[in-house]
Amino acid sequence: MSVTAQAFTRNRPQFKLPPGACDAHCHVFGPASKFPYAPNRRYTPQDAPKETLRALHDHLGIDRAVIVQASCHGADNRAMLDCIASDPARYRGVAIVDDSFTEADYDRLHAGGVRGVRFNFVKHLGGAPDMAVFRRVIDRIKERGWHVVLHLNEDNIIPLSDMIAALPVPFVIDHMGRVDAGKGVEQPAFQALLALVRRDNGWVKVTGSERIAFPPYAEAIPIARALVQAGGGRVLWGTDFPHPNSTHEADEAELVDLIPRLAPTAAEQQRVLVENPARLYGFA
Repeated sequence: MSVTAQAFTRNRPQFKLPPGACDAHCHVFGPASKFPYAPNRRYTPQDAPKETLRALHDHLGIDRAVIVQASCHGADNRAMLDCIASDPARYRGVAIVDDSFTEADYDRLHAGGVRGVRFNFVKHLGGAPDMAVFRRVIDRIKERGWHVVLHLNEDNIIPLSDMIAALPVPFVIDHMGRVDAGKGVEQPAFQALLALVRRDNGWVKVTGSERIAFPPYAEAIPIARALVQAGGGRVLWGTDFPHPNSTHEADEAELVDLIPRLAPTAAEQQRVLVENPARLYGFA
C-alpha cells in the first residue's frame, strides 16, 4: 500500500489537540518524478508528497507543521519549499545547506518560510558533517535569527556536548537524542542531554518515541517527561511522519495519544504544542 493511501485509513487519536497545535518534525518526500532524490542518498523512501502530509494533519487535527528537510533529498530543498508555498500560514521549514549557498539563496529560503538548518551526525546516515562547513553555516545563520537542528545518536551526545554548548545560535536536538530508552533517565548520555536542554538556547523535540522504543512506547515516556520538565518553554513535539528508516510501522494516532503522558497538564500541552513552536518558527 502506498503512503498516500495509508494517510486516509489511519486511526484517529483519542486525545484532542488544542487549536494551533504544531507538528514540529515531519517530512515530505518527492514525488520523485518532480523532486528527485539525491544521487548520494543513504536510503530511498516511498513518495510522501505534500498532499499526503496535509491529509494526515487534517485527519489528526494538527493545524501547523514544520517540514524538516531529510537527507534523502540532500541540499535540494525544493520539495519542502513547495509544501510551504502551498499554505505559508500553516507551514515553516528547516533546510539542509552546504558551502555552495549564497546570501541570495539564504534570502530565498527565508522568504520561503525556512527558519533553521539541519545537520546530521548519525552514523548510518553518513556521520558527522565537515565541521569547517558547519562553522561557516552557523556564522551565516546567526545574523538571520535562525537556529540549527542537530540529529544525534546517544553515542555522540557526550563527545559533542562542549561544541553544542558553545553554539552562538539556538540549537534543537532531534528525537530526544535517540537515547536508548531501555537504559532509563540516569544513563550518562541522557543526563548530558538534559544539561544541554537546560541551557537558555537549548531546545529538544520529544519526537521519535518509535525510534527509541516499541509500542506501546512505555519506556519512552520517562525520557520524554523528563525533557518536558527540564526544557519547559523550549520543547517541541512532532510525528516524524512518514518515519524514514523506522524499525516498525508507527501509528500516528498512538503517538498523539502519548502527549498527555509526557505533558500531563493543559499548560504543558499548550506550551509544547502551540506556544513553543509559534515562538521559534514565527507562527501568527
